Amino acid sequence: MSFAAEVMFVLFFIWTFIGMPLGYAMLASGIVYFVITGNDIGLVASQSLNGIYGDFVMLAVPLFIFSAELMNAGEMTDKMFGFASLLVGRFRGGLAHVNIIASVIFAGMSGSALADAAGPGKISIDMMIKAGYRPGFAGALTSTSAILGPIIPPSIPMVLYGVVTNTSIGYLFLGGVMPGLFLALVMMGVVAIQARLQDFPTQPKPTRSEAIAVVRDAGPTLLLPAILLGGIYSGAVTPTEAAAVAAFVALLLALFWYRTMTPRKLFEVLRESSKSTAIVAVTIAGAVVMNYIVAAEQLPEVLGKWIASLDMGPTMFMFAVTLLFIILGALFDTLLLLLIVIPILMPTVRELGIDPVYFGVVSTVNMMIGLIHPPMGQVLYLVSGITGIKVGVILREIWILLGMMIVALFVLVFIPHITLWLPEMAGYVPEGVFH
Repeated sequence: MSFAAEVMFVLFFIWTFIGMPLGYAMLASGIVYFVITGNDIGLVASQSLNGIYGDFVMLAVPLFIFSAELMNAGEMTDKMFGFASLLVGRFRGGLAHVNIIASVIFAGMSGSALADAAGPGKISIDMMIKAGYRPGFAGALTSTSAILGPIIPPSIPMVLYGVVTNTSIGYLFLGGVMPGLFLALVMMGVVAIQARLQDFPTQPKPTRSEAIAVVRDAGPTLLLPAILLGGIYSGAVTPTEAAAVAAFVALLLALFWYRTMTPRKLFEVLRESSKSTAIVAVTIAGAVVMNYIVAAEQLPEVLGKWIASLDMGPTMFMFAVTLLFIILGALFDTLLLLLIVIPILMPTVRELGIDPVYFGVVSTVNMMIGLIHPPMGQVLYLVSGITGIKVGVILREIWILLGMMIVALFVLVFIPHITLWLPEMAGYVPEGVFH
């Protein structure tokens, strides 16, 4: 690695740790690299624009963000929460189970952990605290269940992974279904045990008329995942077109069916969606510049030769990478891992015969666990901010759930068939030998 690249990475980490936004840190350190090497700084602009506008699939990201904001502002998450409560609310610890089921349903519409925590998560926490649950436990469970958002399709991280690795997004989406449901079952198992040991409250069983009213009210909202995923897997639409359809249908429901979307709310939705999209766009622009430099420095080839010298097989490689991502996920932003680290690892992944769909799904799960792992833990801070529950109080309750998520992650690592079963059923032929 050249002196210029070393300076670039040192400056990048310094600027990141002192609080500079990730995208700006990547762009600024990339500019320094070009100055030191005497290259045309105009390459920064051209690479950034190519990264943002050069792929039609990237348009899915702002559309998924917009649809998630619409569902939260249009109160569709309330309807979905009522349906989840109808399913599992009557069991011991019912509201805790409702929290998880609501996240599973919302995951099929949003693709974002932060949107899940801010939408149904906020509703869940308020209801759990009113019912007598400890605020720390309510916050911990909501933070953990929110990570299902980007695992169960659609998924913004999987869209980005598909773009940077040239992997089928449709098969990535299919690959995320079983791991997402598996993680949800693990969470519900933990809740069931705690409910027995700590005597969690139960909810009254709804009457027949109440149940019919809930289903009728939630029905249109529950059609969104079917429209979204059915369109993709039937081949009728691309993931980007499906995201546009989902946003359009969500807007129609909020405006004309539920009539919960006012002009003021719509303006807020557009503003928040634009802010989130801008953050992602700047980060992608910076990542593209750094990836250009990484390729110019031939770092993936250097890493591949180093791993080859260790005589590391695919199983040991996956074990090592999983540990690496657990550590990095606790320290760095998900987009950094997704847009910088993943492209560096991919040549070695393919060289070792590790299926890219399996690797993408497992990596996504790993990065999502980083969202609830201190000190980074973005979801933890979001939940704390919207509820007023101190992060320390949430952390005291989250360790059991976090530990079980890591155990479940290693199960997914060593049993690839959990991830690949649905894609194979849909005609996918896994690549390489490690599947």
